[in-house]
This record gives sequence, structure tokens and C-alpha cells, in this order.
Amino acid sequence: MRILIVEDNARIGALTAEGLSAMGFCCDIAPILSEASELIAATSYDIIVLDLGMPDGDGRAWLMVERAHGLATPVIMLTARSALGDRIDGLDAGADDYLVKPFAIEELAARVRALLRRPGARSSPVLSVGPVDFDTIARVGSCKGEPLHLSQREAALLELMMVKAGSVVSREQIEASLYSFDEPVTPNAIEVLVSRVRKKLATLGVHDQLVTLRGVGYLMLEPVD
Repeated sequence: MRILIVEDNARIGALTAEGLSAMGFCCDIAPILSEASELIAATSYDIIVLDLGMPDGDGRAWLMVERAHGLATPVIMLTARSALGDRIDGLDAGADDYLVKPFAIEELAARVRALLRRPGARSSPVLSVGPVDFDTIARVGSCKGEPLHLSQREAALLELMMVKAGSVVSREQIEASLYSFDEPVTPNAIEVLVSRVRKKLATLGVHDQLVTLRGVGYLMLEPVD
């Protein structure tokens, strides 16, 4: 899942992105609100982590404007303001959750996962497509009860394909979900990644469930009753 971190403190932003990336999330950082607006206009995010005190404006006011313009992405506000009134104002401005600095990255990740499990996002932490299961909290996959030994990127790909099971996913969609803007992507990176996951599924007896549609994209086939 892709996360936008709106944080002007370079150290905090980098540490937050590093911590979330280590847990399997793809992160972009916006050091100012205007850049955040450009990023959400250019790509889709699953969660926005928003600091309130930004150099080019107040995060709450920015969020109210973006909500009025149709932004539906769940937002977690980060702030040093711990007073009850500040928390209420943040939630009333359109935030879905509120976390006071300093915070543990593990708590932030847990709050991200909780938002993704809300109705309208993802109702269960475990995805299942035929004999393949993926635990979105533990970030582990299994096939017919046997563990799939996946790298972080492979796990992210499998999760995306299972979420989109039955629908074609383009190379561009995979890049947007799995790679941040500052990560280089070689021309054959996606095909190689899909091939590695396909081989690991085949090792456990699942063949032809993750398929390549030449010139179109990739497809995770749902089981036929």
C-alpha cells in the first residue's frame, strides 16, 4: 500500500518513511503542503500521514480544502499539539485518526492497518484467492497452508494482485503502488518481479493463477467453482 507522508522536518520524515517501508509500505514524502497537493493529484494513495505545522500553511486548513475538493483518502494527523481541543479540531477538519508526537513507528503502522480494515477499505486483514492467502498485518503469504518465502517487494506485489483479483493490473499501476517517486525502475523490473512470485507459487503447486497479458498487464485469476 502507498503512503504519502506530509512532513517538513526532514529527519522525522525520513525516519517515518524508513520505518514504514521496512514494514512493507511504499512511501513518498512531501515537505510542503503545495507539493502534497501536487502528489495527490498525480497518484493515488491509500493513507496520508499529515503533520499540522507546515511551513506553507496549517495542515488542518489544507485538509479541509482538499476534503471539499473530493479527497477521500484516509488521513492520520501527526502533531505535537496534545490538548483535547486540538485533537477534536483535527478530527473535525477531516482527519480519520490523530497521533501525538513523539510516537513509535509501530503504533503508526498499527493505525495505518486499522484504517485500511475499516468498512469501505478492507474488511479482513487476511486476503484469500483460491489456495493463496496473504496476511496483511504479518506481511506473510501462504499457499495450501505452506509458507511463501517472499521479499518485501514480492509480498507487496502479491498483496496488490490479490486485492485486484479478477481485474487486469497494468505495469503503470504496479509501479505506482510499489515504488516511490525517487526509486529507479528498470524497464523489465515488473516482469522480473511477477516472474519471481509466479515461480514461488508454482513451487507450491499453484500454476497459471498469476498471468501476464502481453501489452495489457497482469491478472490474478480467481478460482472457478
